[in-house]
Amino acid sequence: MNEQTKKKKYRVNLPQTSFPMKASLAVREPECLKLWESEGLEKRVLEKAKQGKKKFILHDGPPYANGHIHIGHALNKTLKDIIVRFKTHQGCQTTYVPGWDCHGLPIEHTLLKEMGKKKDHVDQLEFRKKAREYAGKYVDIQKKEFQRLGVFGDWDHPYLTMSFPYQAAIARSFYELYDKGYIFRGEKPVYWCMSCETALAEAELEYQDKTSQAIFAAFPTANDTTVHDFFSGLGVKKDVPCFFLIWTTTPWTLPANVGIALNRDLDYGIYDAGRDGILIFAAVLEEKLKEKLKLETVKKLHQLKGSELRHRLGHYQHPFIERTGRVILADYVSGEDGTGIVHIAPGHGEEDYVCGHVQNQLDIISPVNYRGQFTEDFGKDLKLKGINVFDANQTIVDHLRSAGQLRGLEKHGHSYPFCWRCQTPVIVRSTPQWFLNVDHEKLRDRVIQIIQDKKETRWFPDWGKNRISKMMETRPDWCLSRQRLWGVPIPVVYHKETGEVFLNDRLKEKVINTFETEGADAWFSKSVKDWLAGEVKDPEAYQLETDILDVWFDSGVSHQAVLEHGYELGFPSELYLEGSDQHRGWFQTSLITAVALRGRSPFSHVLTHGFVVDGQGKKMSKSQGNVVSPQDVMKKYGADILRLWVSSCDTNNDIRMSPEILERMSEAYRKIRNTFRYLLGNIADFDPARHVAAFTKLDSVDQWVLSRFHEAATEVVQCYEQFKFHRIYQLIYEFCINDLSAFYLDVLKDRLYCHHPEDPRRRSSQTALFMITKGLCQLAAPILVFTADEVWRSFKFGNEKSIHETDWEQKLWQEFSAQPYRTWNAVREIRRHTDLMIEKLRETKTIGSSLDCRLIFQSESEILLKFMKSHEAELKQGLMVSAIEFGAPEASGAAQAVELAWQPVEGSQRTDKLTVQVLKAKGEKCARCWKYEPEVGSLKDPLLCERCFEVENKLGVRSGT
Repeated sequence: MNEQTKKKKYRVNLPQTSFPMKASLAVREPECLKLWESEGLEKRVLEKAKQGKKKFILHDGPPYANGHIHIGHALNKTLKDIIVRFKTHQGCQTTYVPGWDCHGLPIEHTLLKEMGKKKDHVDQLEFRKKAREYAGKYVDIQKKEFQRLGVFGDWDHPYLTMSFPYQAAIARSFYELYDKGYIFRGEKPVYWCMSCETALAEAELEYQDKTSQAIFAAFPTANDTTVHDFFSGLGVKKDVPCFFLIWTTTPWTLPANVGIALNRDLDYGIYDAGRDGILIFAAVLEEKLKEKLKLETVKKLHQLKGSELRHRLGHYQHPFIERTGRVILADYVSGEDGTGIVHIAPGHGEEDYVCGHVQNQLDIISPVNYRGQFTEDFGKDLKLKGINVFDANQTIVDHLRSAGQLRGLEKHGHSYPFCWRCQTPVIVRSTPQWFLNVDHEKLRDRVIQIIQDKKETRWFPDWGKNRISKMMETRPDWCLSRQRLWGVPIPVVYHKETGEVFLNDRLKEKVINTFETEGADAWFSKSVKDWLAGEVKDPEAYQLETDILDVWFDSGVSHQAVLEHGYELGFPSELYLEGSDQHRGWFQTSLITAVALRGRSPFSHVLTHGFVVDGQGKKMSKSQGNVVSPQDVMKKYGADILRLWVSSCDTNNDIRMSPEILERMSEAYRKIRNTFRYLLGNIADFDPARHVAAFTKLDSVDQWVLSRFHEAATEVVQCYEQFKFHRIYQLIYEFCINDLSAFYLDVLKDRLYCHHPEDPRRRSSQTALFMITKGLCQLAAPILVFTADEVWRSFKFGNEKSIHETDWEQKLWQEFSAQPYRTWNAVREIRRHTDLMIEKLRETKTIGSSLDCRLIFQSESEILLKFMKSHEAELKQGLMVSAIEFGAPEASGAAQAVELAWQPVEGSQRTDKLTVQVLKAKGEKCARCWKYEPEVGSLKDPLLCERCFEVENKLGVRSGT
């Protein structure tokens, strides 16, 4: 062989594609968005979504128009976009209307802070104008940030709770609920934020761990003949003081005390405590209280049930106010902690209100103003007027101690409600408010029944239905009124003296129509005369309600404002998707209003996700320095990496995010991208119109990979349907890495590179590659929106400009053939063992690649040997070796016995022993395909095997030095 022959260059079919290896997503994605905008792609997709045959409406829960989006927003909107895109590709009608919550405390707080003023010192109309501008500013900012994420939607026509039509819809829903008897005005205890100076709903609370000082206080029994006779019968002298022993964590509520509660079935003991007098408490707590209160001498005089004790001792004296209280019974009182006796202040607790006022007609006393300060003193020795309730705790404790009625103190850790906005502890105080009665017309029961009925609503994850059901079981009436500036007013007029509400149909229509054209500001700009003109004789005798509606009512009636009226998307929607905190928020308020107004759920499916936490599972906070900004992620990695991270997470639980996790996602993305690049590179000369081969005509390995793709893709579609996003990621990633890169594409290299371009076997493989590339692109498109579009534009897959305009062609992954599937699965299993053995030889430099090897197989299993001999060609191709032999191992090398799990026929799994020996291949190596073939050296071109020699002759050899 001369030197010129050795330097010959041979033509092979190397991959060719314009699809770059380096993604540069942070640069390329904004360019992609500009391209989409210039093409009008989003509008075309939205128009296509409106034409779908089957309706699937995901109703957007509105984020607050306050500040930039955070990582939780990115997670939520990406999940929604994935689902909507999936349904659009399936040909569904999927109009997605994004929304924003524009009213409420977040905006009000920010503006008041900027202005340096209190809410009582600003002009309301001027303030509302500023608030509208502020909300509009952040609607635009967040819209751009969501679009940068690749989220498609009707961004030109979003729903805003501050828009005039939406405000009119809120008023319409309020009036309808009022007319049905659900809404009333009354005085009840409500959660109250002293800092924000407003009532709060349950959904506006955040519970935090708090340590309070609990007290044991002695309440004197009533001083009357019946009581004296009772104690005298127990041998108690007339001058010995007798007390009910109560325990509380809120001493500041004692001025409002009007009752104490016992459990009717609990045993209570009457104890002689020596110098501490006669004490009454739950008998089961005797030992605990002896220790806690350091009672030196305690003698039980008598024991009786709570019901009998109440009969015997029905009254008591307030410990520091000239007030006689009543003893009542309550089932929630227990003997687990405290004393088994609970002090009742109906003005400062929901349970106290129900048990004390509703069931036992105790008075409501709430001597606390909107700033959380006491409004009066309590005797000459207890000056509390103007003092904050929390500061008053110690004053009251000191007063009880000096009066000899404090029996003990202890620290008590418990979960306490804080204002969701200002993060300060709230109180409960009784004030006149507007409420939605959740028990009117058995609304509570109907809502719970609908939650539990799978025909009405399905919950993902399933535990969500029990969680929200329990919340509904115990929730109080919904406090609708807020004493704030920025929101939709409660559109009610009432008489100044009598408090009687005036509302007729004409006034309601006038309000709704005015809000529709002028907005809710008209309520504050117009006088009561303007509103009541022609309705009453003396408008000046009436006044407009100044409170605004809870913002949860704004979003809670979105099923009316958006689904039913404003956008006519259809009621109910198919899906609500929000964080798990919305079980007590938007999901609940939407259910309450929808069931009250329409008698059914506003959604047929509910999907919840967890919260984003850092890599160690800790809550993200600026103070901890562990916050990950979606804007920073997109600048560094690109939106598709962020979207891939979303799809990789099990959203049923809290979702971890950290720089390390993003690096892993970036690496996973790189592998998926490189798979697409390799696929595209190997179909560059493939024309689907001319070269596609029928499935039955494909080579067996190509039938296998399409069968494997069928298996993976079918599960991917099922997971999209079942919202199992992390499984979609796993399936796509594993198919790309394990099935394609690690096996199939490896096996194909010889055929793709070295066969003649028009060889039927090469076109067979290209057919499979084409179908997989197109199908995989469609399956990944809802997640990797930018990358999938880039893949689509890199090859002529169809007439559509973008992947996002296509309907899924399920025929791309519907082909399946059992025999090739089993055959090549067995080949893969054999290769799993041979690769390990070959790798050991490669490490010792005995060989360079698997093509340098020949394999000798031996087995006592006739079934296995018969199978392997009948598929020798597939084995040689799949194992990527130059030769395969059957028989006893040669003496020159070591052999290894392995156990092979395989399936000779469908449904018949077996395990056989197989002896494998890896040896150096015989003969010479082909300079073109690198295989060792016996004919190398004997042909006209001594460097080539027969196959390569024929291909080169057809192509024409290029020579060079």
